[in-house]
Amino acid sequence: MDGLRAWIAAAPAGAKVPTNRELMAEYGASPVTVQKAMHALNALGLVESRPGVGTFVRAVRAPRTVDFGWQTAALGSPHARLPVVSSTQRSAAPDAISLHSGYPDRDLLPERMVRGALARAAKSEAALTRSPVRGLSELQAWFAAELGAMTPAGVAAPTGRDVMIVSGSQSGLGSVFRAVVGPGRPLLIESPTYWGAILGAEQAGLTLVPVPSGPEGPAPEEVDRAFRQSGARAFYAQPTFANPTGVQWSPSRGRELLEVVRAHGAFLVEDDWAYDLAIDADPAPLAALDDSGHVIYLRSLTKSVSPALRVAAVVARGPVRDRIAADQGSEAMYVSGVLQTAALDVVTQPGWRNHLRGFRNQVRLRRDLLVDALLEHAPGVRLEHVPAGGFNLWLRLPDGTDAERLVRDCESRGLLIAPGTEWFPAEPAGPYVRANFSGPAPDRFPEAARLLQEALAEQG
Repeated sequence: MDGLRAWIAAAPAGAKVPTNRELMAEYGASPVTVQKAMHALNALGLVESRPGVGTFVRAVRAPRTVDFGWQTAALGSPHARLPVVSSTQRSAAPDAISLHSGYPDRDLLPERMVRGALARAAKSEAALTRSPVRGLSELQAWFAAELGAMTPAGVAAPTGRDVMIVSGSQSGLGSVFRAVVGPGRPLLIESPTYWGAILGAEQAGLTLVPVPSGPEGPAPEEVDRAFRQSGARAFYAQPTFANPTGVQWSPSRGRELLEVVRAHGAFLVEDDWAYDLAIDADPAPLAALDDSGHVIYLRSLTKSVSPALRVAAVVARGPVRDRIAADQGSEAMYVSGVLQTAALDVVTQPGWRNHLRGFRNQVRLRRDLLVDALLEHAPGVRLEHVPAGGFNLWLRLPDGTDAERLVRDCESRGLLIAPGTEWFPAEPAGPYVRANFSGPAPDRFPEAARLLQEALAEQG
């Protein structure tokens, strides 16, 4: 290769490279060695092969600057905030401490079950056929049964027909926002709340009406006032282990808010993203208390099964179900049958419940490790609430702290956390950061806390 590169450097573009037979004779090399060298040179872009003709020195093309300025006028101003990538989705350097991601460490996932399920699904009919628009009937029935098990006596449980399988809860949220609310219409939304819901609502052209949410969730009188003032007909919320705060509504608070929604003839869009992520408390979906169609329920398997299985469900009753299904059918047509089959395989295996119990214990240990590390090594941050489920700690910084700068300073030290600004639909109520305790390397949590305190001290 060294000899050929020297020859290519002195040869004009388009010059024919000596044949393999000639190179074998010149270097005393075997045919395999010559072929490997030519393959490597071709991969480097130094030569190009023309079948039946030979190999030639590739012409070096001068780089051309392309002007995309015309797109500025064609696209106009964006109607929503469109970040290149959320801080939670950034790739981390191999040696960085990653507390920014929204997904669990792969060591917490049922890897063997997932791999086996995917292998079996790949050999099934699902690998070569189109799945139904609303999803596989068996998976629809499973989601319905899961919610039905939480339904009290006197309330009609959902059926598989009420379930729409979607490609992740983000896809489901988009369909719900478009079909139920519509462009230019108001949507009540907790503040702070999931950044993906904020972005999805803005991309759908909705007008966001923030409702403050405290340690027990939003106050019923605040939600009632927001409904009356805005004329909204939908309220997006996370009653169970909210992202980012970890707050879980009490049963009484949930019933009060459900009554407010019913009184206004509105919908509650219940995002139950953390159903499988309970630690010290059990989930209690409000959808299980409602059989009159006021609650539109979303549940995902992405966090508990695998990020590679983008499978979730929307449960809705009445005409709104058909509107959501129509939007989802036009948006995505259907969800991969292979992914649905594999997801159903995992959650119906005898070992699934055992996995969830082990998962809960492991996440509890990581949560407590990070809480202890922050208390000992980062006295400058305040943890207002220890979550009973989910993955996140919502950390209040001292007043006047520049959260965005703090995140950058932490990253320069090898610590990745997420700025709290992404979780507010309007101006932030204060400086916050979010730290995920389910990521890799929990043994480095004390180091992470020290780095956070160092970066904070620089602003002090």
